[in-house]
Amino acid sequence: MTGSQTSFAARLAEAGATRPGLCVGIDPHPGLLSAWGLSDDAAGLDRFARTVVEALADRVAVLKPQSAFFERHGSRGVAVLETVIAEARSAGALVLVDAKRGDIGSTVAAYADAYLDPASPLAGDAVTASPYLGFGSLEPMFELAARHGKGVFVLALTSNPEGAAVQRAVAADGRTVAGTILDELAARNAGATPFGSLGAVVGATAAGGIGHDLAKVNGPLLAPGLGAQGGRPEDLTDLFGSALPLVLPAYSREILQTGPSVDALRASADTVWRSCASVLSRSA
Repeated sequence: MTGSQTSFAARLAEAGATRPGLCVGIDPHPGLLSAWGLSDDAAGLDRFARTVVEALADRVAVLKPQSAFFERHGSRGVAVLETVIAEARSAGALVLVDAKRGDIGSTVAAYADAYLDPASPLAGDAVTASPYLGFGSLEPMFELAARHGKGVFVLALTSNPEGAAVQRAVAADGRTVAGTILDELAARNAGATPFGSLGAVVGATAAGGIGHDLAKVNGPLLAPGLGAQGGRPEDLTDLFGSALPLVLPAYSREILQTGPSVDALRASADTVWRSCASVLSRSA
């Protein structure tokens, strides 16, 4: 890390200690824009995203803008994403840019520059990454994240049903693909305090359980799939076990569908956090 920059893990731990340890997605897909009475264009996108920031950036630990919903509006949409990242961070939220990038060589290095270098207007506090060109292909992201006190959340066992065909496939050494990814993360986070800044994405709807001691990852565990996708806070205990203190519960539609009222968005976030906190507090 450069200078006195604290690690992403330390900032996440601090945020979780001072405000609800919740990750709320900013996913302005066409159906939600319509439900909010907004146009499906850059102007509607801007109004939607900045309303979520106004409602929640000073209240929850993490906001997670989904890059694709901004990119679909071209350069004006990306400009909105830049504004949302800056305003959310200014209000005190950590920003996880949900870009799910992954590639090799100079290309993944360029993705790292875009989402993890503080000089980039698209840089948040962390980014999601895909390891399916080989875990080691993400090395430029890991290096830049360490240098600048950023985080990387690597897809391991996702909440979509299609993912299991790849992620639960068994390699020659008897480990699943997801298990290999989790072991790699554990090795890189070993000995880090309060935990490592390389996290895993592990869906709250992972049917059949995890089959892995997630506490060994020693990094934040982003748990999407809660709420509208069918995952329940009470499922977290069985799925994550002793790793429950590392879980960052993630909600999107469950909260966003209550907009455009700022008060309703806040009330919805408070409601889901109470449900999650009642589960997570049992691990304390």
